Amino acid sequence: MAGRIPELYITALGTLKYTAVFCPLFSVFGPEPILQRISKGEAKVLVTTSALFEKKVKQLQEQLPFLQYILLTDVPEHISKNVLSFSKLMEHANEEFMIPQTNPEDAALLHFTSGTTGMPKGVLHVHQAVLTHYMTGKYVLDFHPGDVFWCTADPGWVTGTSYGIISPLVNGVTSIVDEEEFDATRWYSILEEHKVNIWYTAPTAIRRLMRMNINPLQEYQLNNLRLILSVGEPLHAEGVMWGKEKFGMPILDNWWQTETGGIMIANYASMEVKPGSMGKPLPGVEVAIATIDNGKLNLITEPNVEGHLVIKKGLPSMFRTYLHEEERYNKCFIGDWYLSGDLAKRDKDGYFWFIGRADDIIKTSGHMVGPFEVESTLMRHSAVAEAAVIGKPDPTIGELVKAFVVLKSGIESNNMLKMDIMGFARKEMGPAIAPKEIEFIESIPKTRSGKVLRRLLKARELGLPEGDISTLEIS
Repeated sequence: MAGRIPELYITALGTLKYTAVFCPLFSVFGPEPILQRISKGEAKVLVTTSALFEKKVKQLQEQLPFLQYILLTDVPEHISKNVLSFSKLMEHANEEFMIPQTNPEDAALLHFTSGTTGMPKGVLHVHQAVLTHYMTGKYVLDFHPGDVFWCTADPGWVTGTSYGIISPLVNGVTSIVDEEEFDATRWYSILEEHKVNIWYTAPTAIRRLMRMNINPLQEYQLNNLRLILSVGEPLHAEGVMWGKEKFGMPILDNWWQTETGGIMIANYASMEVKPGSMGKPLPGVEVAIATIDNGKLNLITEPNVEGHLVIKKGLPSMFRTYLHEEERYNKCFIGDWYLSGDLAKRDKDGYFWFIGRADDIIKTSGHMVGPFEVESTLMRHSAVAEAAVIGKPDPTIGELVKAFVVLKSGIESNNMLKMDIMGFARKEMGPAIAPKEIEFIESIPKTRSGKVLRRLLKARELGLPEGDISTLEIS
Protein backbone atom coordinates (compact mmCIF):
# COMPACT_ATOMS: atom_id res chain seq x y z
CA MET A 1 0.00 0.00 0.00
CA ALA A 2 3.03 2.28 -0.11
CA GLY A 3 1.80 5.53 -1.65
CA ARG A 4 5.32 6.95 -2.19
CA ILE A 5 7.33 5.53 -5.07
CA PRO A 6 10.92 5.37 -3.62
CA GLU A 7 9.76 3.59 -0.47
CA LEU A 8 7.66 1.20 -2.55
CA TYR A 9 10.66 0.06 -4.56
CA ILE A 10 12.89 -0.16 -1.49
CA THR A 11 10.22 -2.27 0.21
CA ALA A 12 9.72 -4.57 -2.79
CA LEU A 13 13.41 -5.25 -3.36
CA GLY A 14 14.23 -5.41 0.35
CA THR A 15 11.48 -7.95 0.91
CA LEU A 16 12.76 -10.19 -1.88
CA LYS A 17 16.37 -9.90 -0.68
CA TYR A 18 15.27 -10.86 2.81
CA THR A 19 13.49 -13.90 1.26
CA ALA A 20 10.16 -12.77 2.66
CA VAL A 21 7.02 -12.61 0.48
CA PHE A 22 6.11 -9.33 -1.20
CA CYS A 23 2.39 -8.61 -1.65
CA PRO A 24 1.42 -5.28 -3.27
CA LEU A 25 -1.98 -3.69 -2.59
CA PHE A 26 -3.81 -0.97 -4.49
CA SER A 27 -3.72 2.34 -2.61
CA VAL A 28 -7.35 2.91 -3.68
CA PHE A 29 -8.59 -0.14 -1.75
CA GLY A 30 -11.10 0.54 1.01
CA PRO A 31 -10.84 -1.04 4.48
CA GLU A 32 -12.72 -4.25 3.58
CA PRO A 33 -10.52 -5.45 0.68
CA ILE A 34 -7.44 -4.49 2.70
CA LEU A 35 -8.71 -6.57 5.62
CA GLN A 36 -9.45 -9.52 3.33
CA ARG A 37 -6.00 -9.57 1.75
CA ILE A 38 -3.92 -8.90 4.86
CA SER A 39 -5.91 -11.53 6.78
CA LYS A 40 -5.66 -14.18 4.09
CA GLY A 41 -1.98 -13.46 3.49
CA GLU A 42 -1.25 -13.37 7.25
CA ALA A 43 0.89 -10.30 6.63
CA LYS A 44 3.35 -9.37 9.38
CA VAL A 45 4.54 -5.99 8.07
CA LEU A 46 2.57 -3.28 6.24
CA VAL A 47 4.22 -0.28 4.56
CA THR A 48 1.95 2.67 3.81
CA THR A 49 1.47 6.42 4.29
CA SER A 50 0.08 8.16 7.36
CA ALA A 51 -3.01 9.31 5.44
CA LEU A 52 -3.83 5.80 4.21
CA PHE A 53 -3.14 4.39 7.67
CA GLU A 54 -5.52 6.82 9.38
CA LYS A 55 -8.25 6.44 6.77
CA LYS A 56 -8.15 2.72 6.02
CA VAL A 57 -5.94 0.66 8.34
CA LYS A 58 -6.10 2.06 11.88
CA GLN A 59 -9.64 0.81 12.39
CA LEU A 60 -8.62 -2.73 11.36
CA GLN A 61 -5.72 -3.32 13.73
CA GLU A 62 -7.64 -5.40 16.28
CA GLN A 63 -8.83 -7.70 13.46
CA LEU A 64 -5.28 -8.36 12.22
CA PRO A 65 -3.55 -10.55 14.82
CA PHE A 66 -0.69 -11.50 12.46
CA LEU A 67 0.23 -7.88 11.68
CA GLN A 68 3.23 -6.99 13.85
CA TYR A 69 4.46 -3.71 12.37
CA ILE A 70 3.10 -0.84 10.31
CA LEU A 71 5.77 1.34 8.69
CA LEU A 72 4.71 4.85 7.69
CA THR A 73 6.72 6.39 4.87
CA ASP A 74 6.02 10.06 5.63
CA VAL A 75 6.45 10.56 9.39
CA PRO A 76 9.82 11.49 11.00
CA GLU A 77 9.29 9.70 14.33
CA HIS A 78 7.79 6.45 15.58
CA ILE A 79 4.15 6.75 16.66
CA SER A 80 3.87 3.65 18.86
CA LYS A 81 5.69 0.40 19.48
CA ASN A 82 4.27 -1.13 16.30
CA VAL A 83 3.48 1.95 14.15
CA LEU A 84 6.93 3.09 13.10
CA SER A 85 8.67 5.68 10.93
CA PHE A 86 10.11 4.16 7.75
CA SER A 87 12.70 6.94 7.39
CA LYS A 88 13.86 6.70 11.00
CA LEU A 89 14.35 2.95 10.67
CA MET A 90 16.34 3.53 7.47
CA GLU A 91 18.60 6.03 9.25
CA HIS A 92 19.62 3.36 11.76
CA ALA A 93 19.77 0.46 9.32
CA ASN A 94 23.08 -1.29 8.81
CA GLU A 95 24.59 -0.50 5.40
CA GLU A 96 25.81 -4.08 5.09
CA PHE A 97 23.40 -6.93 4.44
CA MET A 98 24.16 -10.48 3.45
CA ILE A 99 21.40 -11.83 1.20
CA PRO A 100 20.38 -15.28 2.47
CA GLN A 101 20.80 -18.30 0.25
CA THR A 102 17.65 -18.43 -1.87
CA ASN A 103 16.06 -21.61 -3.15
CA PRO A 104 14.36 -21.24 -6.57
CA GLU A 105 11.17 -22.63 -5.04
CA ASP A 106 11.11 -20.22 -2.07
CA ALA A 107 7.89 -18.17 -2.03
CA ALA A 108 8.47 -14.63 -3.32
CA LEU A 109 5.33 -12.89 -4.63
CA LEU A 110 1.68 -12.98 -3.55
CA HIS A 111 -0.93 -11.41 -5.82
CA PHE A 112 -4.66 -11.37 -5.22
CA THR A 113 -7.18 -11.76 -8.02
CA SER A 114 -10.79 -10.71 -7.71
CA GLY A 115 -13.44 -13.39 -7.44
CA THR A 116 -17.05 -13.19 -8.57
CA THR A 117 -18.13 -13.82 -4.99
CA GLY A 118 -16.50 -14.04 -1.60
CA MET A 119 -12.81 -13.66 -0.87
CA PRO A 120 -10.26 -12.97 -3.62
CA LYS A 121 -7.76 -15.71 -4.52
CA GLY A 122 -4.17 -15.43 -3.30
CA VAL A 123 -1.84 -16.42 -6.16
CA LEU A 124 1.61 -17.46 -4.90
CA HIS A 125 4.78 -17.29 -7.02
CA VAL A 126 8.34 -18.35 -6.25
CA HIS A 127 11.77 -16.75 -6.75
CA GLN A 128 12.34 -18.78 -9.90
CA ALA A 129 9.71 -16.62 -11.61
CA VAL A 130 12.43 -14.01 -12.15
CA LEU A 131 13.71 -16.15 -15.05
CA THR A 132 10.45 -15.49 -16.92
CA HIS A 133 10.56 -11.79 -16.02
CA TYR A 134 14.09 -11.58 -17.41
CA MET A 135 13.52 -13.55 -20.61
CA THR A 136 10.22 -11.86 -21.50
CA GLY A 137 11.83 -8.46 -20.96
CA LYS A 138 14.55 -9.49 -23.37
CA TYR A 139 12.47 -11.18 -26.09
CA VAL A 140 9.01 -9.58 -25.85
CA LEU A 141 9.69 -6.09 -24.49
CA ASP A 142 12.92 -6.07 -26.52
CA PHE A 143 15.07 -4.44 -23.84
CA HIS A 144 18.42 -3.15 -25.09
CA PRO A 145 21.28 -1.63 -23.02
CA GLY A 146 20.54 2.04 -22.38
CA ASP A 147 16.79 1.75 -23.01
CA VAL A 148 14.23 3.89 -21.18
CA PHE A 149 11.10 1.87 -20.37
CA TRP A 150 7.70 2.95 -19.09
CA CYS A 151 5.18 0.49 -17.71
CA THR A 152 2.03 2.42 -16.85
CA ALA A 153 0.56 -0.32 -14.62
CA ASP A 154 -0.09 0.39 -10.95
CA PRO A 155 2.35 -1.60 -8.76
CA GLY A 156 -0.69 -3.03 -6.98
CA TRP A 157 -1.38 -5.08 -10.12
CA VAL A 158 0.76 -8.06 -11.14
CA THR A 159 1.99 -6.26 -14.27
CA GLY A 160 3.17 -3.34 -12.16
CA THR A 161 5.31 -5.70 -10.10
CA SER A 162 6.52 -8.15 -12.75
CA TYR A 163 7.15 -5.55 -15.46
CA GLY A 164 7.15 -2.26 -13.57
CA ILE A 165 9.75 -3.35 -10.99
CA ILE A 166 11.41 -6.73 -11.58
CA SER A 167 11.87 -7.13 -15.34
CA PRO A 168 13.50 -3.74 -16.04
CA LEU A 169 15.71 -4.17 -12.96
CA VAL A 170 17.12 -7.57 -13.93
CA ASN A 171 17.56 -6.44 -17.54
CA GLY A 172 19.40 -3.30 -16.45
CA VAL A 173 17.23 -0.68 -18.16
CA THR A 174 15.92 2.64 -16.86
CA SER A 175 12.31 2.47 -15.70
CA ILE A 176 9.93 5.45 -15.61
CA VAL A 177 7.37 5.62 -12.79
CA ASP A 178 4.40 8.00 -12.79
CA GLU A 179 2.13 7.85 -9.76
CA GLU A 180 -0.55 10.24 -11.07
CA GLU A 181 -3.84 9.19 -12.66
CA PHE A 182 -4.26 9.01 -16.44
CA ASP A 183 -3.86 12.31 -18.25
CA ALA A 184 -3.26 12.19 -21.99
CA THR A 185 -1.24 15.40 -22.22
CA ARG A 186 1.02 14.43 -19.33
CA TRP A 187 1.47 10.90 -20.70
CA TYR A 188 2.59 12.19 -24.10
CA SER A 189 4.86 14.71 -22.36
CA ILE A 190 6.49 11.89 -20.35
CA LEU A 191 7.16 9.96 -23.54
CA GLU A 192 8.74 13.05 -25.07
CA GLU A 193 10.66 14.46 -22.07
CA HIS A 194 12.18 11.17 -20.92
CA LYS A 195 12.81 9.88 -24.45
CA VAL A 196 10.98 6.64 -23.75
CA ASN A 197 11.97 3.75 -26.04
CA ILE A 198 9.47 1.09 -24.91
CA TRP A 199 5.97 1.81 -23.65
CA TYR A 200 3.92 -0.94 -21.97
CA THR A 201 0.33 0.05 -21.30
CA ALA A 202 -3.26 -1.26 -21.25
CA PRO A 203 -6.26 -1.31 -23.62
CA THR A 204 -8.14 1.01 -21.24
CA ALA A 205 -5.58 3.76 -21.75
CA ILE A 206 -5.32 3.10 -25.50
CA ARG A 207 -9.10 3.39 -25.91
CA ARG A 208 -9.07 6.68 -23.99
CA LEU A 209 -6.33 8.04 -26.21
CA MET A 210 -8.20 6.89 -29.32
CA ARG A 211 -11.18 9.03 -28.28
CA MET A 212 -9.08 12.21 -28.14
CA ASN A 213 -8.28 14.53 -30.99
CA ILE A 214 -4.50 14.36 -30.56
CA ASN A 215 -1.92 13.62 -33.22
CA PRO A 216 1.06 12.55 -31.09
CA LEU A 217 3.72 12.53 -33.81
CA GLN A 218 2.76 16.04 -34.90
CA GLU A 219 2.46 17.52 -31.42
CA TYR A 220 5.30 15.71 -29.59
CA GLN A 221 8.87 14.64 -30.30
CA LEU A 222 8.54 10.85 -30.02
CA ASN A 223 11.33 9.74 -32.34
CA ASN A 224 12.91 7.64 -29.53
CA LEU A 225 9.80 5.48 -29.18
CA ARG A 226 10.33 2.19 -31.03
CA LEU A 227 7.86 -0.21 -29.36
CA ILE A 228 4.36 0.04 -27.86
CA LEU A 229 2.81 -2.97 -26.12
CA SER A 230 -0.52 -3.66 -24.47
CA VAL A 231 -1.73 -6.10 -21.83
CA GLY A 232 -4.82 -6.64 -19.67
CA GLU A 233 -7.96 -7.06 -21.71
CA PRO A 234 -7.29 -8.29 -25.29
CA LEU A 235 -6.65 -5.39 -27.66
CA HIS A 236 -9.13 -5.01 -30.50
CA ALA A 237 -7.77 -4.84 -34.05
CA GLU A 238 -8.81 -1.18 -34.21
CA GLY A 239 -6.42 -0.39 -31.35
CA VAL A 240 -3.55 -2.16 -33.09
CA MET A 241 -4.09 -0.23 -36.31
CA TRP A 242 -4.64 3.06 -34.49
CA GLY A 243 -1.09 2.67 -33.22
CA LYS A 244 0.10 2.19 -36.81
CA GLU A 245 -1.75 5.33 -37.91
CA LYS A 246 -0.80 7.59 -34.99
CA PHE A 247 2.68 6.34 -34.05
CA GLY A 248 3.86 4.66 -37.21
CA MET A 249 3.90 1.25 -35.52
CA PRO A 250 1.26 -1.32 -34.53
CA ILE A 251 0.58 -1.78 -30.82
CA LEU A 252 1.75 -5.27 -29.87
CA ASP A 253 -0.71 -7.20 -27.75
CA ASN A 254 0.32 -10.04 -25.45
CA TRP A 255 -1.44 -12.53 -23.20
CA TRP A 256 -0.78 -13.79 -19.70
CA GLN A 257 -2.52 -14.06 -16.35
CA THR A 258 -1.81 -13.46 -12.68
CA GLU A 259 -1.49 -17.24 -12.43
CA THR A 260 1.15 -17.52 -15.17
CA GLY A 261 3.23 -14.77 -13.54
CA GLY A 262 4.64 -13.49 -16.83
CA ILE A 263 3.99 -13.16 -20.56
CA MET A 264 3.10 -16.47 -22.26
CA ILE A 265 1.87 -15.45 -25.74
CA ALA A 266 2.95 -12.32 -27.58
CA ASN A 267 3.22 -10.35 -30.76
CA TYR A 268 6.91 -9.71 -31.33
CA ALA A 269 8.64 -6.79 -33.02
CA SER A 270 10.42 -9.33 -35.24
CA MET A 271 7.32 -10.92 -36.76
CA GLU A 272 4.28 -9.99 -38.81
CA VAL A 273 1.42 -8.69 -36.68
CA LYS A 274 -2.09 -9.93 -37.27
CA PRO A 275 -4.33 -7.22 -35.75
CA GLY A 276 -6.58 -8.69 -33.06
CA SER A 277 -4.36 -11.74 -32.51
CA MET A 278 -2.73 -12.67 -29.19
CA GLY A 279 0.41 -13.60 -31.14
CA LYS A 280 2.54 -16.71 -30.67
CA PRO A 281 3.83 -18.51 -27.55
CA LEU A 282 7.26 -17.74 -26.13
CA PRO A 283 10.05 -20.17 -26.95
CA GLY A 284 9.85 -23.01 -24.43
CA VAL A 285 6.21 -22.29 -23.56
CA GLU A 286 3.89 -25.01 -24.82
CA VAL A 287 0.37 -23.71 -25.46
CA ALA A 288 -2.50 -25.71 -26.94
CA ILE A 289 -6.22 -25.66 -27.68
CA ALA A 290 -8.20 -28.47 -26.08
CA THR A 291 -11.63 -29.89 -25.41
CA ILE A 292 -12.54 -30.95 -21.89
CA ASP A 293 -15.11 -33.72 -21.49
CA ASN A 294 -15.92 -35.32 -18.13
CA GLY A 295 -12.59 -34.29 -16.69
CA LYS A 296 -10.62 -35.58 -19.68
CA LEU A 297 -8.51 -33.22 -21.79
CA ASN A 298 -8.08 -33.77 -25.52
CA LEU A 299 -5.73 -31.59 -27.57
CA ILE A 300 -7.04 -30.08 -30.81
CA THR A 301 -4.51 -30.15 -33.66
CA GLU A 302 -6.69 -28.74 -36.46
CA PRO A 303 -6.43 -24.95 -37.06
CA ASN A 304 -9.26 -22.47 -36.39
CA VAL A 305 -11.12 -24.72 -33.96
CA GLU A 306 -12.31 -23.03 -30.77
CA GLY A 307 -11.47 -24.64 -27.46
CA HIS A 308 -9.91 -24.18 -24.04
CA LEU A 309 -6.53 -22.42 -23.92
CA VAL A 310 -4.16 -24.66 -21.93
CA ILE A 311 -0.48 -24.38 -20.99
CA LYS A 312 2.00 -27.14 -20.22
CA LYS A 313 3.13 -27.25 -16.59
CA GLY A 314 6.70 -26.75 -15.40
CA LEU A 315 7.32 -23.06 -16.17
CA PRO A 316 9.35 -20.95 -13.70
CA SER A 317 6.66 -18.30 -13.25
CA MET A 318 3.61 -20.58 -13.11
CA PHE A 319 1.88 -20.09 -9.74
CA ARG A 320 2.51 -22.74 -7.12
CA THR A 321 -0.79 -22.54 -5.27
CA TYR A 322 -3.85 -20.52 -4.33
CA LEU A 323 -3.01 -19.59 -0.75
CA HIS A 324 -4.91 -21.84 1.69
CA GLU A 325 -7.01 -23.21 -1.21
CA GLU A 326 -5.15 -26.30 -2.41
CA GLU A 327 -8.29 -28.00 -3.73
CA ARG A 328 -9.17 -24.96 -5.83
CA TYR A 329 -5.60 -24.91 -7.13
CA ASN A 330 -5.69 -28.59 -8.10
CA LYS A 331 -8.85 -28.00 -10.16
CA CYS A 332 -6.83 -25.69 -12.43
CA PHE A 333 -4.88 -28.66 -13.81
CA ILE A 334 -5.65 -31.80 -15.78
CA GLY A 335 -2.57 -33.97 -16.00
CA ASP A 336 0.32 -31.83 -17.22
CA TRP A 337 -1.88 -28.97 -18.43
CA TYR A 338 -2.95 -25.73 -16.74
CA LEU A 339 -6.50 -24.66 -17.60
CA SER A 340 -6.46 -20.90 -18.18
CA GLY A 341 -10.24 -20.49 -18.17
CA ASP A 342 -10.00 -18.71 -21.53
CA LEU A 343 -11.32 -19.91 -24.86
CA ALA A 344 -9.25 -19.35 -27.99
CA LYS A 345 -8.32 -20.75 -31.37
CA ARG A 346 -5.02 -21.20 -33.24
CA ASP A 347 -4.78 -20.41 -36.95
CA LYS A 348 -2.76 -22.28 -39.58
CA ASP A 349 0.24 -19.97 -39.02
CA GLY A 350 0.39 -20.65 -35.28
CA TYR A 351 -1.17 -17.38 -34.12
CA PHE A 352 -3.61 -17.59 -31.21
CA TRP A 353 -6.91 -15.68 -31.17
CA PHE A 354 -8.85 -14.89 -28.00
CA ILE A 355 -12.53 -15.86 -27.94
CA GLY A 356 -13.52 -15.07 -24.35
CA ARG A 357 -13.59 -16.33 -20.82
CA ALA A 358 -15.24 -19.75 -20.65
CA ASP A 359 -17.74 -18.42 -18.11
CA ASP A 360 -18.54 -15.39 -20.34
CA ILE A 361 -19.57 -17.45 -23.38
CA ILE A 362 -23.15 -16.76 -24.48
CA LYS A 363 -25.37 -19.66 -25.52
CA THR A 364 -28.01 -18.28 -27.88
CA SER A 365 -30.27 -20.26 -30.23
CA GLY A 366 -27.83 -23.16 -30.27
CA HIS A 367 -24.82 -20.89 -31.01
CA MET A 368 -21.82 -20.34 -28.72
CA VAL A 369 -20.96 -16.64 -28.93
CA GLY A 370 -17.78 -15.10 -27.56
CA PRO A 371 -18.31 -11.52 -26.28
CA PHE A 372 -14.95 -10.34 -27.62
CA GLU A 373 -15.98 -11.23 -31.18
CA VAL A 374 -19.15 -9.16 -30.94
CA GLU A 375 -17.40 -6.27 -29.20
CA SER A 376 -14.71 -6.17 -31.90
CA THR A 377 -17.37 -5.91 -34.60
CA LEU A 378 -19.30 -3.18 -32.80
CA MET A 379 -16.13 -1.10 -32.42
CA ARG A 380 -15.79 -0.98 -36.20
CA HIS A 381 -18.92 1.19 -36.30
CA SER A 382 -17.93 4.83 -36.75
CA ALA A 383 -19.93 6.00 -33.71
CA VAL A 384 -18.71 3.40 -31.19
CA ALA A 385 -15.84 4.09 -28.82
CA GLU A 386 -16.21 1.03 -26.57
CA ALA A 387 -18.52 -1.95 -26.20
CA ALA A 388 -19.13 -4.78 -23.75
CA VAL A 389 -21.41 -7.73 -24.37
CA ILE A 390 -23.26 -10.12 -22.04
CA GLY A 391 -25.76 -12.94 -22.33
CA LYS A 392 -29.20 -12.12 -20.94
CA PRO A 393 -31.52 -15.02 -20.05
CA ASP A 394 -34.33 -15.52 -22.54
CA PRO A 395 -36.98 -18.28 -22.29
CA THR A 396 -37.09 -18.85 -26.04
CA ILE A 397 -33.46 -18.82 -27.18
CA GLY A 398 -31.60 -19.48 -23.91
CA GLU A 399 -29.71 -16.18 -23.83
CA LEU A 400 -29.95 -13.11 -26.01
CA VAL A 401 -26.90 -11.03 -26.81
CA LYS A 402 -27.03 -7.61 -25.15
CA ALA A 403 -24.44 -4.92 -25.86
CA PHE A 404 -23.50 -1.94 -23.71
CA VAL A 405 -22.06 0.79 -25.92
CA VAL A 406 -20.05 3.94 -25.18
CA LEU A 407 -20.30 6.46 -28.02
CA LYS A 408 -17.47 8.59 -29.31
CA SER A 409 -17.22 12.13 -28.03
CA GLY A 410 -19.76 14.52 -29.55
CA ILE A 411 -22.13 11.83 -30.84
CA GLU A 412 -25.65 11.98 -29.45
CA SER A 413 -27.49 8.79 -28.52
CA ASN A 414 -30.93 8.15 -30.00
CA ASN A 415 -33.05 5.27 -31.25
CA MET A 416 -32.09 5.85 -34.87
CA LEU A 417 -28.40 5.43 -34.02
CA LYS A 418 -29.20 2.36 -31.95
CA MET A 419 -30.97 0.75 -34.91
CA ASP A 420 -28.11 1.72 -37.21
CA ILE A 421 -25.54 0.02 -34.95
CA MET A 422 -27.75 -3.03 -34.61
CA GLY A 423 -28.19 -3.22 -38.38
CA PHE A 424 -24.44 -2.88 -38.89
CA ALA A 425 -23.82 -5.78 -36.50
CA ARG A 426 -26.46 -7.97 -38.18
CA LYS A 427 -24.89 -7.31 -41.57
CA GLU A 428 -21.39 -8.08 -40.33
CA MET A 429 -22.15 -11.06 -38.08
CA GLY A 430 -25.57 -12.40 -39.01
CA PRO A 431 -28.80 -12.16 -37.00
CA ALA A 432 -28.04 -15.15 -34.75
CA ILE A 433 -24.90 -13.58 -33.25
CA ALA A 434 -25.57 -9.84 -33.49
CA PRO A 435 -26.92 -8.05 -30.38
CA LYS A 436 -30.67 -8.07 -29.99
CA GLU A 437 -30.47 -5.32 -27.37
CA ILE A 438 -28.21 -2.28 -27.20
CA GLU A 439 -27.94 0.10 -24.27
CA PHE A 440 -25.91 3.30 -24.36
CA ILE A 441 -23.87 3.96 -21.21
CA GLU A 442 -21.31 6.56 -20.14
CA SER A 443 -18.50 4.11 -19.34
CA ILE A 444 -17.73 0.38 -19.27
CA PRO A 445 -16.87 -0.98 -15.81
CA LYS A 446 -13.30 -2.28 -15.75
CA THR A 447 -10.67 -3.27 -13.27
CA ARG A 448 -7.71 -0.92 -12.82
CA SER A 449 -5.72 -3.37 -14.93
CA GLY A 450 -8.06 -2.80 -17.88
CA LYS A 451 -10.22 -5.93 -17.79
CA VAL A 452 -13.86 -5.43 -18.75
CA LEU A 453 -16.10 -6.54 -15.88
CA ARG A 454 -18.81 -8.26 -17.91
CA ARG A 455 -19.95 -10.18 -14.84
CA LEU A 456 -20.65 -6.83 -13.14
CA LEU A 457 -22.73 -5.62 -16.09
CA LYS A 458 -24.65 -8.90 -16.00
CA ALA A 459 -25.21 -8.72 -12.24
CA ARG A 460 -26.55 -5.17 -12.53
CA GLU A 461 -28.73 -6.12 -15.49
CA LEU A 462 -30.28 -9.03 -13.58
CA GLY A 463 -30.32 -7.43 -10.14
CA LEU A 464 -27.85 -9.98 -8.71
CA PRO A 465 -25.08 -9.48 -6.10
CA GLU A 466 -22.11 -7.67 -7.62
CA GLY A 467 -19.45 -9.81 -5.92
CA ASP A 468 -15.92 -8.54 -5.34
CA ILE A 469 -15.52 -5.07 -6.88
CA SER A 470 -12.46 -4.03 -4.89
CA THR A 471 -10.37 -3.63 -8.07
CA LEU A 472 -13.05 -1.66 -9.96
CA GLU A 473 -11.60 1.32 -11.80
CA ILE A 474 -13.03 4.60 -10.54
CA SER A 475 -13.90 6.81 -13.49
